[in-house]
Amino acid sequence: MRIGNSKYWIFQFIGWGSFALINTFFAFSFDRLTPDFFKRLGVFLVLGVFFSHLMRVIIIQLGLLQKSLNKQILQFLIVTFCLAILVSYISVEALIYFELIKQDELALLERTDVSYWVSKLLLVLSSAFSYFILFFIWSLIYFVYHYVAKSRKQQMDTLQLESLVKELELKTIKAHINPHFIFNSLNSIRALVDENPERARKAITELSNILRSSMQADKSEAVPFEKELYIVRDYLALENMRFEDRLRIEYQIDENTLSLPVPPMMLQTLVENAIKHGINKQILGGVVRIISRIKDDYHELSVQNTGHLNGKMAGEVRPDDLSGRGFGLSSTTNRLSLLYGNKAKFEIRQAAPTLVEAKVSIPVGDDF
Repeated sequence: MRIGNSKYWIFQFIGWGSFALINTFFAFSFDRLTPDFFKRLGVFLVLGVFFSHLMRVIIIQLGLLQKSLNKQILQFLIVTFCLAILVSYISVEALIYFELIKQDELALLERTDVSYWVSKLLLVLSSAFSYFILFFIWSLIYFVYHYVAKSRKQQMDTLQLESLVKELELKTIKAHINPHFIFNSLNSIRALVDENPERARKAITELSNILRSSMQADKSEAVPFEKELYIVRDYLALENMRFEDRLRIEYQIDENTLSLPVPPMMLQTLVENAIKHGINKQILGGVVRIISRIKDDYHELSVQNTGHLNGKMAGEVRPDDLSGRGFGLSSTTNRLSLLYGNKAKFEIRQAAPTLVEAKVSIPVGDDF
C-alpha cells in the first residue's frame, strides 16, 4: 500500500477506533469515564496512529516485505520493540506535561527512596509493554495482509503464466502438425502426377478440402469427432492411391461418438504414424482400422495397423517416453497433457501378433 492509500487509512481508522471504543466501554463499565480518561485516551490514540504510520514508513523504506520470511519476522520484532520504547517515553513525558499522570504513577515518581529518573524509566518500561502488544498486533495484521496479498498475486501470475505457456505450446504443436501433414500429402500426390494425372487433379482437390478443414480446426482447441473423421477419410483416400491394394481401410465408428469433441488433427497424426511406421514397412501392406467408441465414461479412439511394435514403446505413453521418436506421437501426448492433465490417456500396444494399436482415451464431458 502506498502512503495516502485510502484502504490503508480505512484500516487505521477501524483499528484504532475499535481500540478507543473498547477502552471507553470498559471505562464506562467501571465508572471511570472522566475528562482525564478522554485526554489520556486522546494522547494514546494520537501517538498510536502517528507511530504506527511511522512504522509502516520504516517497513517500506527498509523493504522488509521483500526479504525472506525469517528476516521479516526478526526485523518486524526489532522495529516494533524500538518504536514501543520510543513512543512509551514520549507518552510518559506528555502525560506529565499535561498533568494526566495517575495517582499510582505519581506516587512512584515522588518516592524518596528511588530517584526520579529511575522511577520514570520504570513507568516507560511499564507503558512500553502495552505499546509493544498493540504495535505487535498492528505489525502482525500488516504482515499477514501483505503476505496474503503477495501470495494471491503470485498465484494469479502463476496461473496466467501457465495459461500463456499452455496457449503457446498448443500453437507450437499445431504449427508443427500442419507442415508435417502437408508434406506427406504432397508426396502422395507427386507419386500420381505421371501415373494418373486425372486422379492427381482429384487428389489436389481433396488436399485443398483437407487444408481448408485443418485451417478452420486450428481456430479452436476442440472439434467434433465427425469433422476430424472427414479430414482423415480424405487423407486415407490420398494414401490409398499411393499404396493401392497394399492398404486396406476399415472403420468401426459408434455414431454416438461423432459429436464428441477431440483435439484437432490428433486422429490425423495417429493415422499418419500407422501408415509411416506400419503399412509402409510391410511388403504385402496391411490394414488401418479406426475405432471410436464410448467405454466407462471415456471416448476411446484407437488406430490399429498391421505391424510390429518396439517393446520399449508398449503400454501407456508419456511425453518423455517419446523423446527422439518423432514429433507426431510426442505432440499427441503433449496436447492431451496440456488439455486434460492426467485425465486422458494415450497408449501403444501390440494388440495381436501382427497388429499394433495406438489408443487415446478422453474423458467424456470434460471441457477444455
